[in-house]
Amino acid sequence: MLTSQAETAHKIGLTPNKVSFIGFILASVSAVSYGTAQNYRWLLLLATIFLLSSGFCDTLDGIIARIFHQETVFGGFFDSVLDRYADAIVYAAIIVAGLSNAAWGTFWGPAWALATLAGSLLVSYSRARAEAVGIKMESVGLAERAERMLILAAFSIAAFFWLPALGYGIALLAVLSNFTVIQRALYVYKELKKKTV
Repeated sequence: MLTSQAETAHKIGLTPNKVSFIGFILASVSAVSYGTAQNYRWLLLLATIFLLSSGFCDTLDGIIARIFHQETVFGGFFDSVLDRYADAIVYAAIIVAGLSNAAWGTFWGPAWALATLAGSLLVSYSRARAEAVGIKMESVGLAERAERMLILAAFSIAAFFWLPALGYGIALLAVLSNFTVIQRALYVYKELKKKTV
């Protein structure tokens, strides 16, 4: 589906690592937009556009790598690290701006957002640890990164019209991301048990 975009990116000299870095920059701009959206509600829409653009780059870099045989161990590592930073700065911006507080107040708002941040990082960490011991984790779990980004984008758009919506979206992400970690832990446990039988 994104083959033509990958071919165009390759023609203009974009490598997978360059696309990964562009995605990180777009996520950073999204974070700045979230961080200042408390006073300028329209920035939520801008944050959403940059967030989804970052997600597009996260998909595109892998397609370029596969199509043009540019897959490297370092490329996979670099992409993964930038993705974690991207997730962290976006959720950190939401916490700093107090965007969850409209729904949950000054204690539970940041608490939900911190739970989302922790869950988001642990979803990826659990996959990395599982794959380090030879257990494939692709598509294991309810809320992988793409799903989380789409949920955040949808609730960010809703928050443009009604600010508390973002706080409810963050709470949903906290539940789904941490539930995904539990799903992955159970999957790894079952797979390891099979190997010992």
